[in-house]
Amino acid sequence: MGKLTVLALRAVLAALLAGSVFVQAVMVPLLAADMEGLDPEVAHLRTPLLVIVVLGIVAVQVVLVCVWRLVTMVRRGTVFSHDAFRYVHVVIGAIVAAALLVFALAVLLAPGEAVAPGVVLLLCGASLAVLGVALLVLVLRMLLAQAIARDVEAARMRAELDEVI
Repeated sequence: MGKLTVLALRAVLAALLAGSVFVQAVMVPLLAADMEGLDPEVAHLRTPLLVIVVLGIVAVQVVLVCVWRLVTMVRRGTVFSHDAFRYVHVVIGAIVAAALLVFALAVLLAPGEAVAPGVVLLLCGASLAVLGVALLVLVLRMLLAQAIARDVEAARMRAELDEVI
């Protein structure tokens, strides 16, 4: 991976992380204040909705930090090691948590007339899509495991060849 690519990716990750911190620190309290005057029939949704939003932002932040660490490993040339699995596992866990949060939001909004049934169905579809992203990262993790195994095998074969020569 070239230096310019790493720099560009880090700039995007930093902007996303700064934006998520801004949303967490400024926008969520504003959302909470806006939800103060809700109708009594939907007022019980305020706290769970805010908790889901904050936890969703935290899940995104965890993914961003882990991707930053993986990019650092790529830059150093150490990504093909078992240390990378730690970050990949955390990314998979955070994405699964995000999928569960989207599904929890759908369940929260399903009863009553707070939102249209189509919105709940769209949220369930979004939850399935996010879960699909987690499965995609799991497949990429398997590819990383194969690459590490091949790298170890190549190093072993080079060592044997050096002994023969």
